[in-house]
Amino acid sequence: MGKVAVGAAVGCAVAVCAAAALVVHHRMKSSGKWAQAQSILKDFEEKCGTPISKLKQVADAMTVEMHAGLASEGGSKLKMIISYVDNLPTGDEKGLFYALDLGGTNFRVLRVHLGGKEHRVVKQEFEEVSIPPHLMTGSSDALFDYIAEALAKFVATESEGLHFSPDRQRELGFTFSFPVRQTSISSGTLIKWTKGFLIEDAVGQDVVGELTKAMERIGLDMRVTALVNDTIGTLAGGRYNNPDVVAAVILGTGTNAAYVERAHAIPKWHGLLPKSGDMVINMEWGNFRSSHLPISEYDQALDTESLNPGEQIFEKLISGMYLGEVVRRVLYKMADEAAFFGDTIPEKLKIPFILRTPHMSAMHQDTTPDLKIVATKLKDILEISNTSLKMRKVIVELCDIVATRGARLSAAGIAGILKKIGRDTLKDGEKQKSVVSLDGGLYEHYTKFRTCMENTLTELLGEEVSENIIIEHSNDGSGIGAALLAASHSQYIGIDES
Repeated sequence: MGKVAVGAAVGCAVAVCAAAALVVHHRMKSSGKWAQAQSILKDFEEKCGTPISKLKQVADAMTVEMHAGLASEGGSKLKMIISYVDNLPTGDEKGLFYALDLGGTNFRVLRVHLGGKEHRVVKQEFEEVSIPPHLMTGSSDALFDYIAEALAKFVATESEGLHFSPDRQRELGFTFSFPVRQTSISSGTLIKWTKGFLIEDAVGQDVVGELTKAMERIGLDMRVTALVNDTIGTLAGGRYNNPDVVAAVILGTGTNAAYVERAHAIPKWHGLLPKSGDMVINMEWGNFRSSHLPISEYDQALDTESLNPGEQIFEKLISGMYLGEVVRRVLYKMADEAAFFGDTIPEKLKIPFILRTPHMSAMHQDTTPDLKIVATKLKDILEISNTSLKMRKVIVELCDIVATRGARLSAAGIAGILKKIGRDTLKDGEKQKSVVSLDGGLYEHYTKFRTCMENTLTELLGEEVSENIIIEHSNDGSGIGAALLAASHSQYIGIDES
């Protein structure tokens, strides 16, 4: 072989060796990066751990905080607000009532025709309206004018047979799902905004007054007869259908719980004891916090950068507003420190709240063999393509960790309420059913979350007690419930409604 040929052969051999070395180096680098990504995930999983012993501590802490919040104003992170609802619907209610349900990025207007015991809900109609983002952080007048106009449009669609006589005012139940200091059944001042709203000039104002002024400005003659939040509306709607309902929980964009308390067990209540002996308490449980809650560095960062740092800690662990964002933050760290998506961090992954909980639930519940839905969501939302199956499996696992923690903590909260009202144990020979009404998109649409929560509640209470605890989906309790409470507090009670 000539010198040239030998030189060429040697050159090729060197090139092949160099290429092979590069591949090995790349593999070592990528396996190192992969190990780093796995380690970030495992570390996060440990921080999110919810063994049953920890959940029992969370449930006990919830009960303790409930007692403290009922004892005195400001006695607990749980506000335990007295709702002034001491009579829940019975099924006898009759007439035509409206409801306005404002609790998130959409609001709904409803019209409900009640026919008493015989006919129950004769007819219901509703319309959903989305709130433009600028109104969520604008002025009080701008928001309430927008709502009043939508309400007036809806009233204009009343069918012929349902018109009110000129001497009768239309009556409205107003579901307002933000912390309010209730001053009567139909008035309350806004304590603070949550769920992404921040309208400074509304804080400290009577929200019924704000809505009434907006309705007057456009000549809409309607009276707000009950101010409730979505959780109390859900409780009312649940009780209307089932007399065994003792509590209601909302798991949606935000989260809250309400329950029926014995009036004499509320030390901070200084009024006359209601005839029924009962009082509905709005817990505002999203603000619950305890040293037993499993909080990671990602939750701490999310809280610090939020509109309400240090507030709504429980909500930030379990509600729909935040679950997808926690997933995004972990993915961002994996992209940054373990080059999970390649050498550069995808631009879209840097945007807070871009990954919403419905996206997360679709990825988590992907049953296709090659996780096609995960791939599609990554491409459509984060503009990340070319992911391997191995990577997609990691993302599903991450969704599972976040959802499982949220679901199990929700169950611990419910167990805490049942403990407070003595429904967490079996009394001798008693088989009293306790029904908890649940509503909210997270509970309704995120099947794995719902199943995990229900299984965890059984695990916490034990098989025997669980047989008497029923979780019931109270569909649209917040809308119909508000109309039912408007009916049971109507100014025309006693006048024949037929």
